[in-house]
Amino acid sequence: MSTKAIESLSEDTVRRIAEERDEPEWLLETRLDALEALETAELPDVIQTPGRRWTDLEALDFEALVDPLNQSDATERTAGDDEVVVAPFTEAFDEHGDTLEEHFGSVLDPEHNYLTALSVALFTTGTFVYVPEGVDVEDVKVRAEMNSRSLFSQTLVVAEESSSVTILESIASGEAGDVEGDRYFSNLVEVVGGENADVQFGSLQNLDDDTYTYSLKRGVTDTYATIDWIESNFGSKLTRSDVETELNGDGSESQIVGTFFGSEDQHFDVNARVWHQAEHTTADLVTRGVLDDVARSVYEGVQDVGEDAWSTSSYQRENTLMLSDDAEADASPKLIIHNHDTEASHSATVGQVDAEDLFYLESRSIDSKTARNMLVEGFFVPVLEEIAVDEFREDVEDLVVERLQ
Repeated sequence: MSTKAIESLSEDTVRRIAEERDEPEWLLETRLDALEALETAELPDVIQTPGRRWTDLEALDFEALVDPLNQSDATERTAGDDEVVVAPFTEAFDEHGDTLEEHFGSVLDPEHNYLTALSVALFTTGTFVYVPEGVDVEDVKVRAEMNSRSLFSQTLVVAEESSSVTILESIASGEAGDVEGDRYFSNLVEVVGGENADVQFGSLQNLDDDTYTYSLKRGVTDTYATIDWIESNFGSKLTRSDVETELNGDGSESQIVGTFFGSEDQHFDVNARVWHQAEHTTADLVTRGVLDDVARSVYEGVQDVGEDAWSTSSYQRENTLMLSDDAEADASPKLIIHNHDTEASHSATVGQVDAEDLFYLESRSIDSKTARNMLVEGFFVPVLEEIAVDEFREDVEDLVVERLQ
């Protein structure tokens, strides 16, 4: 899938962004390479069946959506330990420039597709998280508001050997001034999990329904490292969400937990992928979503077991609950196995609220709306139980209740 060039985007634009942020030469060169890649880069792959493309990214008018020199956000960053670095890139270059240069783009290729190249060329906000060896920290928080037509964000997490960190990231719509019409938000996240490191990364997207959203989060693990993701999407008109882990170290693990709740004409394209590249690796992919009105979801889950990934355990399950006869859901779970010493499974279901359960509650003098809401909240319980962070779980629960009301 290709896209048209953005005529208003030029090398001068990219240089101006870099100069205003006083960035080092290596990052400017990375931006310019990404800009050049836009000429040939393709849009992200989407699932297709004969005569139908499940998510139409080609319909996005990037010329109208992208306003690179007027990006604005309000971002609050907090860290629970003085030894941990949690800062915007502009504040991290002086003391941690070498670490940034070593790892930026090492996990996620800026030229991976058209949208990643666009984001790397234009990003103006983001966060660098550095956890030194042996340091444990539980409450790193990044809360952002989008206050412009377009906003490009970049996050890099480096967890050194035997460190542990829990990061909670959220994005919501703020004041957009005179901006009217559609908006665009892009969020790229790279996580480097050192030997025996433990990283939990939670992301909550609740942008308004005039926003198109693209996010790609990818992590790589060293020996015995763990990277767990929590990906929750409630807002946005169209959401394309990719969460990926490369299990490159023996004994490493990853869990990807996803939730979404769509109403009206929202569209969610949600993807979870894991590559088993080493021995004794474990992955667990769990996603649950609810759709109402004429909302639509597309899910793809991929478990790829490499030839050298002996003694692999890999599991995947996705469930979508339909609250409307007009909502649509498609799921495409995949197993790609190149090693016979593998224990793996995958499943996906789509269904409506159980009529017998609903009747049982109504027969106990519970009105139909309350009964339905109770069943929806109960539907999310198995996946919420997978979320170890109390604050994040409570935020998701609150949004479910808000959406039901």
